[in-house]
Amino acid sequence: MQQQSHKRNLILASSSPYRKILLERLGIPFQVCPPDTDETPIRGEIADRLVARLARDKAGSVARQFPQAVVIGSDQVVICDQEIIGKPLTADGAVSQLQRFSGRTVQFLTAVSVLCEEMAFEYARTVFTEICFRSLSADEIFRYVRQDQPLDCAGSFKSEAAGISLLSAMKSDDPTAIVGLPLITVSEALRLQGFAVP
Repeated sequence: MQQQSHKRNLILASSSPYRKILLERLGIPFQVCPPDTDETPIRGEIADRLVARLARDKAGSVARQFPQAVVIGSDQVVICDQEIIGKPLTADGAVSQLQRFSGRTVQFLTAVSVLCEEMAFEYARTVFTEICFRSLSADEIFRYVRQDQPLDCAGSFKSEAAGISLLSAMKSDDPTAIVGLPLITVSEALRLQGFAVP
């Protein structure tokens, strides 16, 4: 049974079902409020600044509506050949991304911003994850995309599902970062705000 461990409301500023499922692991009651955020990169903006800014913008958009709440925002991008790779959105896009990643190592950057306007509290961190893909055959890629339908996932794979089978290695300080919300990082921020975790 979940119990309220803190007098302040906790809000996840996200429309991502994956982040919601991850945050539920901590057993702290929270609300979900999708942010109103323009995710267009600024010209010349490098990846780590982009994800940090978007995480902050998402949390800030909701924190302004609920200044007494503790608000979590997060964003994620993939880097390959120094290029920012987004969500594939289509099956063809997912196949193309995975063909490009086959036999290669790519970086996932997952930024978290935790805000409480009333307390002037701000916590920010970006977690880097190195993903090593196996050499993938065309059949493996097509079969995987058909099975997991990773069309709304940056990098075109779901590590929490069959996507883990595409990899030869994963290196990260926070294993849930790759799914979209680094829970070690979030837990640290929530403890700083007085939440009992767990």
